[in-house]
Amino acid sequence: MTTAPTSPALNPRVIALAHYAARAVLENVLARHGVTFQQSVTLRLAVVADGPVDREHLVGEVVDALKIDKADAHTVVDELVEGGLLTAESALLTVTDAGRELYRATSAETAPYSARIYAGIPDGDLAVAGRVLSLITERANAELAAMA
Repeated sequence: MTTAPTSPALNPRVIALAHYAARAVLENVLARHGVTFQQSVTLRLAVVADGPVDREHLVGEVVDALKIDKADAHTVVDELVEGGLLTAESALLTVTDAGRELYRATSAETAPYSARIYAGIPDGDLAVAGRVLSLITERANAELAAMA
């Protein structure tokens, strides 16, 4: 009698494999638009701000989201400005029409992939996974802060 393989318990490797598999799907879409993962995350943060955002505030959000240093986050912001996706006026950054369109297009292109990836996973399982991963993120961020 054969038994079905059991799913592994949640651990750092399982989290990493899921993250990198999903990120690879996203990066494939982004590459078709000439955008990096870091630029996409930064642009999204600017878009959801729904108005001009202070450059240092955006850089801080990018540092927090991507766990990169401030200089690298500033470089990503500069790339978006140079690419015409953000405009800089004094210390304020504004998403351009081209930036909004790129965000809309990449979001629309990734939506069917996400739908297929999450299809059939019960809502209760997704809720539990969300709570567990949020707790892991919170604790890992606390450990990083303690290391600083």
